[in-house]
Amino acid sequence: MGAGHGHGHGQVVGQAAGHAGGRHRWRLGAAAALVGSFFVVELVYGLLSGSLALLSDAGHMAADVVTLTAALVATKMATRPDATGRRTYGSYRAEVFASGFAVLVMLGMAVYIGAEAVSRIGEDAEVSSGPMLVVGALGLVINLVALVMLRAGASESLNVKGAYLEVMADTAGSVGVIVAGVLVAATGQVLFDTVVAIAIAGFVVVRAVALGRQVLAVLGQHAPEGLDVDAVAGELAAIGGVRNVHDLHLWTLTSGMHVATAHLVTEEKADNHAVLDQARDLLRERHGIAHATLQVEPASHRGCDEVGW
Repeated sequence: MGAGHGHGHGQVVGQAAGHAGGRHRWRLGAAAALVGSFFVVELVYGLLSGSLALLSDAGHMAADVVTLTAALVATKMATRPDATGRRTYGSYRAEVFASGFAVLVMLGMAVYIGAEAVSRIGEDAEVSSGPMLVVGALGLVINLVALVMLRAGASESLNVKGAYLEVMADTAGSVGVIVAGVLVAATGQVLFDTVVAIAIAGFVVVRAVALGRQVLAVLGQHAPEGLDVDAVAGELAAIGGVRNVHDLHLWTLTSGMHVATAHLVTEEKADNHAVLDQARDLLRERHGIAHATLQVEPASHRGCDEVGW
């Protein structure tokens, strides 16, 4: 922390060792192996049955494998020490980029499925409902197991959440395949297969957009969700010996790792060490900000408050 190098510099190491993505890396690996093992089966039966819903679900599973693999690579990169000396914040943002990649994969699959579904409208096609039902049911089981494994990490890591939402979309796809299979078997109308495929694509788009907004908020260095910048500034200004606060910035480095910088203007006779300790504890305990760089300035100091951003 500024104006006192003895305050809190060991915190970054602690965060690096236990950041959210790294803690749940095994979940990503297990889910990737499980989903990947079933993808080939679903693809083969999708081609044999002629079901667009089943093929779309196979496409989702392929996207799952790519997304889960990217998430695994990102968590590995995030924990890798920087040998260049240039990445002063480490490589934690790799996880956020992996989440953004998951969004692009989901949107791409949704567009492809939607386009294929629309192109089939009005065309004659043969769809075997038996394989749709069997493979759809097996796919549902696989996806539910993967969801259970990823759920615990999804609330802590944006990276894991991206993988979780991708698998959730695939779970909805498996349900859709089963529904389509039942309807096709009961009515003989192939149109139901196309309608279900379009519905799956719409569901994927909604999930992708929601995750994309979170990714952009992190990359845009917005204040963490749930943190009121003015309220935090007020709490810091209320610390004994602090006259006012300026240049307060709050942002997220990666999931569970919030960062803050601020200038604290203090009274001439204030105990700067005590001010730093109280400010650090306030940010950590009330707002979950474990790494903060705080600069203490005596009230007689001039110039720093001229910075406008």
